[in-house]
Amino acid sequence: MKKVIHINQHKIKANIKKDKVDPVITVKTYKSNDYCYEAVIEGPCRVVYSPDKPLSCGARVWIETESEVTCIDDK
Repeated sequence: MKKVIHINQHKIKANIKKDKVDPVITVKTYKSNDYCYEAVIEGPCRVVYSPDKPLSCGARVWIETESEVTCIDDK
C-alpha cells in the first residue's frame, strides 16, 4: 500500500505559538492519516519535490513508499 509522509508546517508553528509538542509528521494512506514524532521506513522510498503540484494538504515536499512504516507517536 502506498504511503505518503510529510511534515505539517502548520503544526510546527502552532506548537511554537502555544508552547505544545503535538506530533508533526503525517503518514498518509488511502485508509488513514497517522500522526507521529518519528517515522521509520523499513525499505525503499523516494523523496518528491513538486512545487507546481503540491499535495491537497499543501505539502510541496514529501516521501513516498510502499515499504512498511513504523510510526512512533509517543514523546
